Amino acid sequence: MHHSVEITKVTAVPTAVIRGRVPQKELPRFVPAACGEVWSFARAAGLPKPGRHVALYLDRQGSVEVGAEVSEPFAGNERVHCSELPAGRVATTAHFGPYSGLGEAHAAIRKWCDDQGLRFQTVCWEVYGHWEESWNADPAKIRTDVFYLLADGQD
Repeated sequence: MHHSVEITKVTAVPTAVIRGRVPQKELPRFVPAACGEVWSFARAAGLPKPGRHVALYLDRQGSVEVGAEVSEPFAGNERVHCSELPAGRVATTAHFGPYSGLGEAHAAIRKWCDDQGLRFQTVCWEVYGHWEESWNADPAKIRTDVFYLLADGQD
């Protein structure tokens, strides 16, 4: 699959997340479970307008925050924390297809940055589109946006 990469500037987005240190092989289990738990918390807490699900990868040691966008900061609990997606210049691409193919989108951004002489930080994240029934019949329509925060001072 071809991934078109571009540079853009993003603003910080508040999130409700569960934090963990998760080995790569456990992500397919952890991400949906954490998203579901956060979504249940958001409804029970009456958080206004919870948004798309997110996974924020903080380092290469498996530190991750998984949950959902929220419209404003909130008081969390022992499991669900108020956090935010980073602000700044990012390299980004949209991935269409099953989540199992997201590694291709990440690799495309890293290669594109290398080809352009750009450095990215260890922080990257995925924003998952709101699930649509049609995706059950045609998983090629599933959209996930992938972002890599660029090192300071780069265009």
